[in-house]
Amino acid sequence: MFFLTGGIAVIICAVIEFCFFCKQKKALGCIGILIKHLVIDYSVALSLLLKVFKYQHFLDTSNYGATNFFKFGLLTFVVGAIVVVITAFCKSIVAFEHEPFNRNKKGKISKGFMALGIIGSLLVFLACVCWFGTEWSLASFGKVTAEQLVINMTAPGGAEDSVYTSIIEGPFVYTLAITSAFAFVYYLPFKLIYNGKKKKITFFNGLARRIICLVLACGMLYGGISHGVKEFDLKQLYYAYYKTSTIFEDEYVNAKTAELTFPEKPRNLIHIYAESLENSFLSKAFGGNVDVNLMPELTELSYEGYIFSDTENKFGGPQEPMGTQWSIASMVNQTTGLPMKMPNAPNDYGSEGNFLPGAWSLMDILTEQGYEQTVMFGADGNFGGLKYYFMSHGNTTVFDLGYARRNGLVPEDYKVWWGYEDDKLYEFAKDELTRMYETGKPFNFMMETADTHRPGGYIGENTPTPYESSYANAVAYSTAQIVEFVRWIEEQPFYENTTIVIIGDHLSMETDFFEDYGFTDDYDRTQFNLILNPAPNVDVSDEKVFHNRLWSNMDMFPTILAAMGVEIKGERLGIGTNLFSGKDTLIEKYGFDTLNTNLQMKSELYANEILMDPTAYDNADPYVLETTTLKTSN
Repeated sequence: MFFLTGGIAVIICAVIEFCFFCKQKKALGCIGILIKHLVIDYSVALSLLLKVFKYQHFLDTSNYGATNFFKFGLLTFVVGAIVVVITAFCKSIVAFEHEPFNRNKKGKISKGFMALGIIGSLLVFLACVCWFGTEWSLASFGKVTAEQLVINMTAPGGAEDSVYTSIIEGPFVYTLAITSAFAFVYYLPFKLIYNGKKKKITFFNGLARRIICLVLACGMLYGGISHGVKEFDLKQLYYAYYKTSTIFEDEYVNAKTAELTFPEKPRNLIHIYAESLENSFLSKAFGGNVDVNLMPELTELSYEGYIFSDTENKFGGPQEPMGTQWSIASMVNQTTGLPMKMPNAPNDYGSEGNFLPGAWSLMDILTEQGYEQTVMFGADGNFGGLKYYFMSHGNTTVFDLGYARRNGLVPEDYKVWWGYEDDKLYEFAKDELTRMYETGKPFNFMMETADTHRPGGYIGENTPTPYESSYANAVAYSTAQIVEFVRWIEEQPFYENTTIVIIGDHLSMETDFFEDYGFTDDYDRTQFNLILNPAPNVDVSDEKVFHNRLWSNMDMFPTILAAMGVEIKGERLGIGTNLFSGKDTLIEKYGFDTLNTNLQMKSELYANEILMDPTAYDNADPYVLETTTLKTSN
């Protein structure tokens, strides 16, 4: 069928060339034209089919349908048409001819002509920004939200230099090239003529060219905007600025004024945020979506603890409503019970003392209880303003790349992967836990791994590589490291009085991995979660609280405190619910779509009492916006 549809296209192109661009209408010339198109059109089209469009073969067509054959015919026609055009120019049958610029009666170039060119170029520029910016974001971060991009890119320290470099080397260069090409074609004084036997025919003059350019510019802009709106769900920005919900007024529980009862002997906490760790990496037998289990050690460890699953199976995890889908947001969710919402100004997440100053976090609570606290990650804490969050809440030591350099743990110029690799992270973690224990205080140790970050994961000298996929190897080694670290903790004198929480910070953004492994949209990807060694007073007897739960990272805030033996009056903090209690989460109460839509909207309480310091903004003007009252789903 490929040869049939391609053959029809070849014949059409050959006929066009013979009728319009062949001066000697003889049988031999006709045969020569047909042979030329058969050889060139077929060979080029088949090469594109295999190399560019990634078809596996073209001789065995049993796995292809009518659409595939039609596309190949169209592709062959395009190749043939290009051959015809090149031939026409080579034989001077079609040629360029100079055409003066549009000028007014005074002989000056028409202002309208110049203005339309500038407008068209601007439209093309904006279209390219939308299209290539969207493609760059998808390739760099996966399926992210508009709010995530705005928050990360506007925070001081925003993204690493490599991120901005990739923008310049990718979207910026493409945009500049296409916009320049558009302006060149629009302003270049030429027309196309057809040198017929009897007379010259102008079939593409300046007016036609300008009309086509402007129509094309408008079409490109529409396509670019539509692409961005579809991929990033940009209606969120409309909700964030122009609609208001009462979700926080209705459901928010301020942890600062909540009634919390700690056990007589405060319990230690070790909280591991495992970068991009999700249940997808399990084998299909355990509810994952790969043939070979990439994390067998962690699977075995899971049966020693408790997992909150969204299915009947052992393994499952949370949903991802607005403001929970990336690393910094996940840390905020799990320590405040709040989403990260759009800031009112570029620095609302970006300076010391100004990162959710109205929120009362896990670190603030534990500071009042006399805890020693450290957060450790291998990256630079300036990224996305992360260090400002922990510096603004509680007496937390930020152990990042800068800390390791200042304390001589790595050389001043050391930079591996995002900072220092996970092999070093675990070495430092063991030393830091030992130090914290020796203070005699209860402790809260938080850490985030990084070797499973995109792109491709980090493969160090100690990383085994049994799989073809670099990312699969990174996942396998990273999860084995987590288990080895837990086994070390179990041997320490503080383990008996220590609760361990392991959770993927968000879904993986390594899009290439999921494409290569054939993931489809109907597979429900969820973050891995596991709680080990909860306090003795935690009731874990009811199996129903661990299965078929609809929850989010925000529910981890009260759940972690409960796992430490803390009794919470009402079982709610922030907008999260203690999962051990069995009470409905907000997703279970309202439904995911209803809750998510309302979280996307502006909240007066969030803006005035959480995103800003409520004591400093007592006289803040209320927002006068359309208000949507939260309703429960059926």
